Amino acid sequence: MKKINKICCIGAGYVGGPTMSVIAQQCPEIKVTVVDINKERIALWNSEDLDKLPVYEPGLKEIVGEARDRNLFFSTEVDQAIDESEMIFISVNTPTKTYGKGKGQAADLKFIELCARDIARVAKTDKIVVEKSTLPVRTAEAIKSILENTGNGVNFEILSNPEFLAEGTAIDDLLNADRVLIGGAETEAGQEAKDALSSVYEHWLPKERILQTNVWSSELSKLVANAFLAQRVSSINSISALCEKTDANVAEVSRAIGFDSRIGPKFLNASVGFGGSCFQKDILNLVYISRSFGLEEVADYWEQVIIMNDYQKRRFAENIISTLYNTVSGKKIAFYGWAFKKDTNDTRESAAIYVADALLDEQAEIVVYDPKVTEETIYADLDYLKTRDPQENRRLLKVVTDPMEAAKEAHAIAILTEWDEFKEYDWQKVYEAMLKPAFVFDGRRLLDSDKMNELGFKYYKIGQS
Repeated sequence: MKKINKICCIGAGYVGGPTMSVIAQQCPEIKVTVVDINKERIALWNSEDLDKLPVYEPGLKEIVGEARDRNLFFSTEVDQAIDESEMIFISVNTPTKTYGKGKGQAADLKFIELCARDIARVAKTDKIVVEKSTLPVRTAEAIKSILENTGNGVNFEILSNPEFLAEGTAIDDLLNADRVLIGGAETEAGQEAKDALSSVYEHWLPKERILQTNVWSSELSKLVANAFLAQRVSSINSISALCEKTDANVAEVSRAIGFDSRIGPKFLNASVGFGGSCFQKDILNLVYISRSFGLEEVADYWEQVIIMNDYQKRRFAENIISTLYNTVSGKKIAFYGWAFKKDTNDTRESAAIYVADALLDEQAEIVVYDPKVTEETIYADLDYLKTRDPQENRRLLKVVTDPMEAAKEAHAIAILTEWDEFKEYDWQKVYEAMLKPAFVFDGRRLLDSDKMNELGFKYYKIGQS
């Protein structure tokens, strides 16, 4: 079995940074270099102040502090890292296409192809190339074609090693993974490559948790896993709408069906909708693949999960508008939370973006507080939608660093992220700071209805009439 001494990871984002940090910590004899062409991002990874790391994950800064400059390095020297390494992880962004064939559904693979061409150009010795980004089925085949036809005559083995990290718990998900999936060619060289990657994870995980498959099964498994989880979220959210029209409570429904051992309780928490970089992108990818093979019914089935999620966000915004007497023009609405979930500074596909966009269309004045998301990111999220002039976004939406400042003279508060600190606030003081009647729209079912009503709030929680 090939022994791995040097690993390179191309991409220093939410997957590459934490994954390589854990590998470096657990494998001190392996030199791990994370490279990225974004100089500002690399500078933040190398910052002496570990609170300035570009990715926020509980436990990450402690691991980086232990391994960095010992056997963990962050660099912009991409070519050098490729040349030195025996194993190269590709962990770059694969957004949904916004142009051309497959627009709105297919994954945009331009960054993957650029990585493959860089590897082919630089490599002078045999390499194991590992797909870490979420990719459509058969991407490994395209990568191998690029490497073999534009390379320097070296041998490349392509592995699929999809990540199954939940942002906010990524470090624990890495250290205590319930499974690691490694797909590769069913050849002698392919098996050797799979075993080499397995040996890295075996430094801290039991061998039985490391599953080896062919490449195609590995690639598809990632999409299907996220599709199944997102399906559960959309399923319970559809029931939350029904609960609000009846005397049912979605929390009680979730608890009742969660006790069924065939179903279980996970991913049955009704909310304003799922976000993040994976669920929507992976389902749309699955829809696109299904349609490309003429499986229209399969595509329609999975697309409905996305339609339901969009409906939930739209319904939440419409409820705010209708409850505030059918107009929010000129009214101050405080957003508690902008990240798509707690314990991360990632905002990709966050429900808050789309709820804010709908309210800004109605000329609401929004004030945002999030403990980890920067003002720059929030404005960039809104500008990316291109639904209004950037200056209009900055006129109507403000970002503050104090939750009480956000609440002061607000007509309503919308809870969009389930940060634990929101549960610990002195909500009596929040009530006193707001205009009356003081409305709270809890998109994450975070607070106790009876207590909020006792304090005087007009309190609305998803999934309750």
